[in-house]
Amino acid sequence: MTDRMEADGWRERGIAAYARIFGMPEGEVSAAFTARVGAAFAEEALHAAGGAAWSHPALTGRDRSVAIITALAAQGVSGDRLRTHLRLGREHGLDDDALTALMTLLAGYIGYPRASLAMETVHTIAEEENS
Repeated sequence: MTDRMEADGWRERGIAAYARIFGMPEGEVSAAFTARVGAAFAEEALHAAGGAAWSHPALTGRDRSVAIITALAAQGVSGDRLRTHLRLGREHGLDDDALTALMTLLAGYIGYPRASLAMETVHTIAEEENS
C-alpha cells in the first residue's frame, strides 16, 4: 500500500462505500474482495471507490444508483452484481415503478434484450419482496 493511499483516505472511504453497497461490516470488505478478485485488483477497486465518484456532493445516492444500474444493464450484467445495485437503488428511493420506467426508457437506447434481462431481475426482486 502506498503512502498516498494511506494519506488521502481513499482506501478507507472505498471500504465504507463498498460496505454500504454490499451490506457488510467494513472490517470484512477487504478480505471479501481479496478472496473474490485477488489482492491487487481488490486494492485498486477499494482505492477507486474512495475517490470523488462515490463522494462528490453533486450526485445523490439515487443519481449514482441510476447511473450504475444503467451502466450494468447496458453491458448485459446480471446476477449478483445487478441485484446488489438494484437493492442499493431501492434503498435510495427507486421503487418498482421507477425501475420499470428506467428499463423501459433504456430499452430504446441499449436494446430490448439487455433491458429485458435487467427487467427480469427487477421483477424477480419485486416478487421475492412481496412473497
